[in-house]
Amino acid sequence: MNLEHNLDMNTKKFSHTDDKGKANMVDVGSKPIQQRMATASGSISLAAETIRLIRENEMNKGDVLTFAEIAGIQAAKETSRLIPLCHPLQLTKVQVKAILNETGVEVTSLVKCAGQTGVEMEALTAVSLALLTIYDMCKAVDKAMVLGDIRLTEKTKTDF
Repeated sequence: MNLEHNLDMNTKKFSHTDDKGKANMVDVGSKPIQQRMATASGSISLAAETIRLIRENEMNKGDVLTFAEIAGIQAAKETSRLIPLCHPLQLTKVQVKAILNETGVEVTSLVKCAGQTGVEMEALTAVSLALLTIYDMCKAVDKAMVLGDIRLTEKTKTDF
């Protein structure tokens, strides 16, 4: 991990702590409003029978992929309530896709806003909660599920 990336380069202090080391929400008020976008992805490995049940929409709890996508969208909108130092943002777009494949489900998210800070955490939270929803809906039939490879895949900011 590159610590320099997390440090304020002028003062060599962590940006999310005050001078006494206490948690501090960064003031982004002086930053320009820009178009922010982030994408993330992750996966869950599933047993062959679980994949079949999802494909044929035979899971007892319902349509796993649709519920996972909706849960991911909701999660992105609630990120600042879940992660203490995240800023509440006015999101302009949240898209979550859950795609069944031969080994499980791949989840991707796209989040956008016009704001003063990025939407990386919202994109990652969307993927994470979508995967957890799949886990919850399948846990009765699959005891060997593995969530993994949750990562930010892209982030951009552009001036208006």
